Formats: sequence, C-alpha cells, structure tokens
Amino acid sequence: MASTRSTASRAGALRPLANLWLLGVLLVAWEVYARARPTIFFPPLTSILVQFRQDWLSGPPARAFLSDQLWTAVLPSMSRLAQAMLLALVLGVAGGVLVARSPIIRDMYSPMIRFWLATPKVVLLPVALQVFGVSEALNIFVIFFGTVWLIMINTADGVGGVNAAWLRSASSMRLSRWQLYRHVILPAAAPQIMAGVRVSIGVGLIMVIVSEFYATTAGVGYEVMRFQETFSYLQMWSAFLLIAVIGLVLNLATALLERRTLRWQRRTGLGAL
Repeated sequence: MASTRSTASRAGALRPLANLWLLGVLLVAWEVYARARPTIFFPPLTSILVQFRQDWLSGPPARAFLSDQLWTAVLPSMSRLAQAMLLALVLGVAGGVLVARSPIIRDMYSPMIRFWLATPKVVLLPVALQVFGVSEALNIFVIFFGTVWLIMINTADGVGGVNAAWLRSASSMRLSRWQLYRHVILPAAAPQIMAGVRVSIGVGLIMVIVSEFYATTAGVGYEVMRFQETFSYLQMWSAFLLIAVIGLVLNLATALLERRTLRWQRRTGLGAL
C-alpha cells in the first residue's frame, strides 16, 4: 500500500514536467538551429541565458542576485502597470455594472465599448503623444486604455448573467441596494471580473512595452529599444527573456489571487489554467 502511494506521489510530481515536453523540444531545436546557422540576429539560447545572468542576475546574494540594472528597468515598468491597472479596475468594474444594470446606459454605450474592445489600442499612440507629450501620463493612459475595456465588458457580462432566482431571493429579503451589490451581484460576477483582470494584465504588459518604446527613458521597453539602437542584439534577446519572465510571474500571481479569492468556485477545463 505504501509503495503504491509512493508511486502515485512520484507520478503526480512528474506530471507537470511531462507536460513541458513540447517546450523542451522547441528550445532544443532553437539551440541546434542557431548553432548550425550562426548569426548575430538569432543567437543560441545558451548564449542568451548567459547574457541574461550577466544583465539581470549579477547582483549580491543579499538582494537575491538581482542586479541594479534589473531594478532600474523593471520598477518603472511595474509602477506604470500597477497604476494603470488600478485605475482600469475601478473604472472598468463601475462602468461594467452600470452597463449591465441600466438598459438606457447599455443601449447608449455598449456599441462604443465593444468598438474600443475590438480596436488595436496601439493606433492611439500618436494621438496620445500629441495630447500628453513625452510624459509618465502618456504611458499610464495607454496602458489604462488598453485594459479598461476588457475589464468593463467582462464585468458587464458577469453582472448581466447573475441568476434571476438569486435576485428575486434578495428582493424578498428586502436587501438594500448596497447589500444587493455587495453580497449577491458582485460575488456572482466575480469569476467573470477576475477573468477580465487576468487577460487584461497580459495586454497591459504589452502596452507597457509598446508605450516605453516611444515616451520614456527608463523601463523594460526602453532597454529593448536601447539595445536595438546600439546593435546589442544579444542583450536585446536577454531583455526579451526578461519580459517573458515578468509575464509568467504576473500570470502566476494573478492565478494565485484568483484561486484565493474564488475558493468557493470549482474550476475545470481551460478555466483552471
């Protein structure tokens, strides 16, 4: 019995590794191809990893080996993303609730929301540059505008999909409007809202990088542009890898937050990723 449990435990521990076989194949193929056809534009993965360590993980042990260059690049980008996402969350949830609960507002603004949701936000950069100039406000606005519509439409869909029986039960209990939203509507819509937040963070990271190409002197996007303009292609690939790591960390953090705030919900399928 003990051996069976031990075998099952080892199998469970190895299952995540088994799911990464395709990624491993692609990375090996990358390394082989880059060494077979050497070029400065497409360096081997091992060279990128060495450069990654030199650029971002060469700090003292007391700071978890994180270099000064990493803090200089990452902190401004994450600060912009946090400010924009907080603003998008507040206005997106409020706007989504209004759209879902008011037929008049829904008829007036739902087409506009879906229009902006479907429009590539990058096209607004030249206009935003004229309005805000080269400033921190430009970066925050671009990130906010690229994420708020996702949160708003998911909130509206979640609030609009609340079970009518729950609303009738709340009405029979004579709940106040505040109690209705706090204890019934927002908790019921929370899975949809969190799904919108999780997707919007990925979009927000993209907008961070794109906006930093145009209007900043610090940040991960600025580092990519600086390396590209100085023909430091190995360092540029190292910055690409840093962006991928940041995206992975943000996704894992959001998934953990979602799991903790929505413990009562049973997730299956793609929703459990």
